[in-house]
Amino acid sequence: MASIVGKRQGNQTYYYLVESARVDGKPRIVSQQYLGSAAEVMAKLAGGAAGEPVRTQHKKFGDLAAVWAMLQRLDVGGVVDAVVPRYANAAASVGTYICLATANRVVDPCSKLAFADWWAGTAGPRFTRLSGAALDHRRFWDAMDRLDENSLKTIEAQLGRRMVAEFGLDLSGLVLDMTNFATYIDTGNEKAPIAQRGKAKQKRTDLRLVGLALVVTREGGIPLLSHAYAGDRPDVTQFATVVADLVARYRQVTGGVETLTMVYDAGQNSADNHALVEDAGVGFVGSLPPSDHAALLALPASRYTPVDAERYPGLTCVDTQVTALGVTRRAVLTHSPTLHAKQSRGLDQTLAKARRRLTVLQASLVRGKTRRGRDAVQAEITTICKPRWVHQVLTVTLTGDTPAELRLTFRTDTRARTKLESTLFGKRILFTNRDQWPAADVVAAYRSQNQVEAGFRQLKNPHVVSFGPMHHWTDSKIRVHVFYCVLALTTAHLMRREAEHAGLHLSVPELLATLAGIEETVLLYHDGGKGRPRAQRILTDTNPTQQRLGDLFGIDRYAPTR
Repeated sequence: MASIVGKRQGNQTYYYLVESARVDGKPRIVSQQYLGSAAEVMAKLAGGAAGEPVRTQHKKFGDLAAVWAMLQRLDVGGVVDAVVPRYANAAASVGTYICLATANRVVDPCSKLAFADWWAGTAGPRFTRLSGAALDHRRFWDAMDRLDENSLKTIEAQLGRRMVAEFGLDLSGLVLDMTNFATYIDTGNEKAPIAQRGKAKQKRTDLRLVGLALVVTREGGIPLLSHAYAGDRPDVTQFATVVADLVARYRQVTGGVETLTMVYDAGQNSADNHALVEDAGVGFVGSLPPSDHAALLALPASRYTPVDAERYPGLTCVDTQVTALGVTRRAVLTHSPTLHAKQSRGLDQTLAKARRRLTVLQASLVRGKTRRGRDAVQAEITTICKPRWVHQVLTVTLTGDTPAELRLTFRTDTRARTKLESTLFGKRILFTNRDQWPAADVVAAYRSQNQVEAGFRQLKNPHVVSFGPMHHWTDSKIRVHVFYCVLALTTAHLMRREAEHAGLHLSVPELLATLAGIEETVLLYHDGGKGRPRAQRILTDTNPTQQRLGDLFGIDRYAPTR
């Protein structure tokens, strides 16, 4: 039964359209819609508005609402709070702070100090009902301090099981890869031993690094397991820890590991690591460095057969066996014309650069004005010829003993270049124990590594779903930061996967940009008194794609009702 009810607030009465029904035998209000003050109701009945708005506000809505809906669907807050209960005097639960940090990472990454200002420019305050005091950066830090390494592992495992059940994720093939992220942590800071200088994959050798291992699904690239480690440790040293965690979690979900196939690249190869995989009894698809297996590379072209003309046009292979890493297993030696051409062009560019540098050095020596000794000049030559394959193709000769006598000559060894083209370029050696799989399935599994690589590229995007900026400088907070950054990547990829299944083929940035186009406009009215302006909230118009995405993620539940 519907009726109009007035509610007194201060000196003003505001009216609502309410609907009542019996709940458990008792009358209850089950829905209400704000109508406005008496003047506003009269204006609406007369077909007009209660005056003109004095100003407007524009709030970010669509992308945040969709992300928030996904976090609620995963029950992130509930899972976190079940592991780490709310602490005394907290403005919000630990799970709420993790949801807020994750949503910010997906939509518009910023520091915790800047979070409150960012949040005020969104519709989030309206549908979360969080006070401004709750968003102080120190409240985030208090919440982060409640999460230790074991708690994070427990939460990640529980969220992983929930994702599998909620979204029907296929766990038969999982991909492992590792990378590191540059930080701006001060060199003298001794409270963050996880941040160390090492081999920087972003080429920032001057910065301290934090390493990250990820295990993702082959379909959709959904992260299921993460492992943060010190940035100075080689990736291969972390393999054992990740495999042990992965096998344990897989058993919890499926009961056995026979259906699991791990995919990883040659960077994880070692006899000890492979022994762990063999002992675990899981399937694997990896790769071997072609240069270590000259006998396979020497196989004649007549041995190669098409892999699958429809799925992989032009790709050919030899299905054989190889002994490596202490075992003899199936090897699928492939040749890709596309990869061949790419490697050939790359070598041409590298050779051209090396020749230019050698020509400059040659001219410098001819002028006889160098003060460098023979060893220093030879060291420069070695550096110039260091890039891949250059020393095999360029023959460089340095004569003379004193600086004035030093002379340089170089030539291209065309036979060596031809040998590279015929025996090495375009070839990969895939290594697997999946003996019954067609070669095309082995190739598909290995190529699924691009899923985790795409995830790393996304985390290094500074604009959306980003690892940076990271302003934390203790180990415990860095681990929490890594956790919610990976959770942000998980959320974004689940959203992209849902859109893909609905026929909307969008990248993560495209998806978020499309949703960000749905904004909330706030019209502010004032009758000239001393009270606060009255607000009327409406959403901006949507195009068909925005409407489909809004329906898909159910953002209407967060839309303004007045």
